Amino acid sequence: MAALFGARVRRLRTAAGLTQAELGDRTHVVSTRITQIERASGAKPTLELARALDEVLGADDLLVELWPYVYREAFPDWSRKFMEHSARAVAIRQYAAHVVPGLLQTEDYARAVLKVGRTLSSKEQLEERVALRMGRQERLGAPDRPELWVVLDEAVLRRPVGGQAVMREQLTRLLGTSAESHITVQVLPFDQGEHDFMGGSLTVLTMPDDSEIAYTEGAHDGQLIEDPDEVRRFVLTYDRLRAAALPPLMSLDMIRSVMEGNHRGAKVPSRSERRRLAQEQLQQSGGGRLRGGGRRIPGDRRPRP
Repeated sequence: MAALFGARVRRLRTAAGLTQAELGDRTHVVSTRITQIERASGAKPTLELARALDEVLGADDLLVELWPYVYREAFPDWSRKFMEHSARAVAIRQYAAHVVPGLLQTEDYARAVLKVGRTLSSKEQLEERVALRMGRQERLGAPDRPELWVVLDEAVLRRPVGGQAVMREQLTRLLGTSAESHITVQVLPFDQGEHDFMGGSLTVLTMPDDSEIAYTEGAHDGQLIEDPDEVRRFVLTYDRLRAAALPPLMSLDMIRSVMEGNHRGAKVPSRSERRRLAQEQLQQSGGGRLRGGGRRIPGDRRPRP
């Protein structure tokens, strides 16, 4: 993709009758930077530079539209493949141990997460990554939007990423999912103790052909699993985590309590009480699977065990 981007810049520059030095002057970079881009060598072009090239060369946003694909090449193969699969998935199931998943992050929360432990050379690069993450969220509002089911470890709610104001906005965003029928959020409370996926995060993707892909991620690396037998084991792990988590309505209550800062003094229902309340919710919904707002979703597909 970097080579394709460079070839397009070279063709547009030649058609405009500009030298590399002249194009560099007009986009406020040195001529050697234009040489690097056209040869697909050196650092990847920034989004700001792609926009400047588009404007100067009259490319009608062609280069800006190509830029995300060039950007992805900076990621390891497994990470890039996961992003490609996620963009096509019809259902996304996630367990998050440390932070809110990217698809539900607010902009300020995403900025706080992305600037930690990253080797970013500039604020510009950070803003590019934030913009790209926010752009991926647009699919949740598209006609072909995926079903999204997220299980959050209680630690995700308790850690004030970005400070109290940023975290409050993020918790408000999570509460807002109750109005989105295709999104379900559950919380796995501390009192459930140990489980099969402590310390890591897990995503299971259902593709248009009903095949499934699993992705596991730690602090510094990830693994894409496509072997059907291995994927089935991760699906079972996810189902166990989901079963141990609070029901959707109780999860929203817990998120609200944390946001209001009074959960420490609130009574956490026992396991038996949670089972009883979950059964009541199921009976009230007519036996349908509960979503974030407690509604029954007609034709809802239960993930395969």
